[in-house]
Amino acid sequence: MSSLAVGGMTFLCIFGGALLGLHLRTRLREHHLGEDTKDLVKVGVGLIATMTALVLGLLVASTKSSFDTQTSELAQMSANIILLDRALAHYGPETKEVRQRLRKSVEDLVERLWATDGASHIQATSASEAIFDEIQVLTPKTDAQRALQSQATALAVNLGQARWLLFSQKTSTVSPPFLTVVIFWLTITFTSFGLYSPRNIVVFLTMFVCALSVSAALFLVLELDNPFEGLVQISSESMRNALKQLGA
Repeated sequence: MSSLAVGGMTFLCIFGGALLGLHLRTRLREHHLGEDTKDLVKVGVGLIATMTALVLGLLVASTKSSFDTQTSELAQMSANIILLDRALAHYGPETKEVRQRLRKSVEDLVERLWATDGASHIQATSASEAIFDEIQVLTPKTDAQRALQSQATALAVNLGQARWLLFSQKTSTVSPPFLTVVIFWLTITFTSFGLYSPRNIVVFLTMFVCALSVSAALFLVLELDNPFEGLVQISSESMRNALKQLGA
């Protein structure tokens, strides 16, 4: 399910809970809404609100950490791509084919990560293995070429590891049961707000804005959890800049 769909569902649940509370207020008898009951509801909802804040904090920290980690990995990957191309260029003209393969591999990776259709496709392909194999079959004639081959081999291994790491990190860090519980807690909290609020336009607008704000927060959390799709994306600038340097 997309982050927008989850955000919309969250808004409907939360705002629906507020409206339910306002409706229950007109149905319940006065002794059900007394001060003693109100105090108990406040304590219970306060506990739920505290747990919700803690869980939301964990979700934000987890998704932001994952987003920053993948951003750093892509920046390092871009630097390694340029270094590998430079090492192969210094090796000699016999690396022309492997450099072309490297460029094609990077072009394919950029196209898959930042797809124009809005859905990224991260795949662990054999491109890095093919580049590694081609580097291994080179026959260096001088000490300088042997050093460059060793350096290129290490960089090719690092690139392969980085690509497999991106593939393994494609899974979401936000657990659906975790998210469901948070939405349930928020719905209960907003229901309690409506239960002790008068029915007027100011209350309706306040509930609407608050529900929209909380839903937007969850939407942004889920957007961070999908860093190559949606509104909040990792910039492709570092990879595109690396691509411009290849073959130079």
